[in-house]
Amino acid sequence: MKRLVLAGGGHAQLAVLRALTRARPRGLETVLLTPSPWQYYSGMLPGWMAGHYREDDCRIDLRPLAAAAGVRLLLGTVCTLDADQRRLRIASDGDGGDTRSALLDYDLLSLDIGSETNTTALDALGTQRLLPVKPLPGFFAAWPRVLEAARATDGFRLCIVGGGAAGVELALAAAQALRRASATAQVALVCAPASLLIGHADRVRQRVLCQLDAAGVSVHLQRAHAESGTLRLVGSTPAEHATHDAPPRPAERLLPADCVLAATGARPQAWLRHSGLACTADGWVQVDTHHRSPSHPEVFAAGDVCARTDRALARSGVHAVHAGPVLAANLLATLDGSPPRAYVPKPHSLQLIACGPRHAIASWGRWSAEGGWVWRWKDWIDRSFIRRHRRLAPSGA
Repeated sequence: MKRLVLAGGGHAQLAVLRALTRARPRGLETVLLTPSPWQYYSGMLPGWMAGHYREDDCRIDLRPLAAAAGVRLLLGTVCTLDADQRRLRIASDGDGGDTRSALLDYDLLSLDIGSETNTTALDALGTQRLLPVKPLPGFFAAWPRVLEAARATDGFRLCIVGGGAAGVELALAAAQALRRASATAQVALVCAPASLLIGHADRVRQRVLCQLDAAGVSVHLQRAHAESGTLRLVGSTPAEHATHDAPPRPAERLLPADCVLAATGARPQAWLRHSGLACTADGWVQVDTHHRSPSHPEVFAAGDVCARTDRALARSGVHAVHAGPVLAANLLATLDGSPPRAYVPKPHSLQLIACGPRHAIASWGRWSAEGGWVWRWKDWIDRSFIRRHRRLAPSGA
């Protein structure tokens, strides 16, 4: 009997569970190790914040998926990995609320544990003021409390740090939520000048800036560092983003904030550096075109946790979803000796940026568009993703 451990219940592992539902290799025990029985879909988080979805609309229950696939669900987190010994040390909650530690050996390991929000420059704010977007379950639990505090505080100051699509969506969704809650709040988006929607066409940035302006979100194209409960903004606003009404801002100033939402990029979990796996200098697990570890061929990885050795991939859920079927096929191929498949990303990935109200911006290479129809398109894609993983094929089908 061989043991396959699926560490993490991310987007790519969903494809593995579906594959195991269709085909169950003989002599294989599969364990899904995940901290929560729910897998939250990040694409619907801005819509949930803005009031368009219920929390249950945005998550997938892993328990029926695991049961249909004949997989044992183990709730816990990885503490350490000894790749040479093929052994995980895991932590889980005991019956009395205490934390228990145990060892879990494997013959084949699939890593899809995601990443953490890199809050290094903001940690001085403390946990009372700082809310990272990841892990998602923590954000879903904390955002209603932020909204209640804003409703109860006149002139509440909310700041979002991060210039990627996630930061933009958080800022626009927060502005919409605060309007719906009749909160007298100020919303600001802070990001380094060169980091606003990197990889998107200039026209997309122009569309986003117009939406931010219409939503009343002030934009500060400066680097942010936490200091004494406030944000210190460093670096002047570039001249090309200044206007007669809003001249270039000074090179350094303070921006008070009652709460800071961090969408400041990703960092790997610290234990990966000491796992024995081949990792990048930043600590990401290296994988080849088959999403297999070059140092330990019995280990596969997909999603945010890994970095390709042949090319740079954006840490986007799009790649996790598309790499999922390849990951599933290669895990099964390892067991039966068939040739592996390569995941070949497309040159451009479609991104649909939610704008708070039922309005969205589409970005694909140099092409872009926006409107209510883009929101309906995004809504259909997102709901279809959730619905697809709630329909379970009969066991052994």
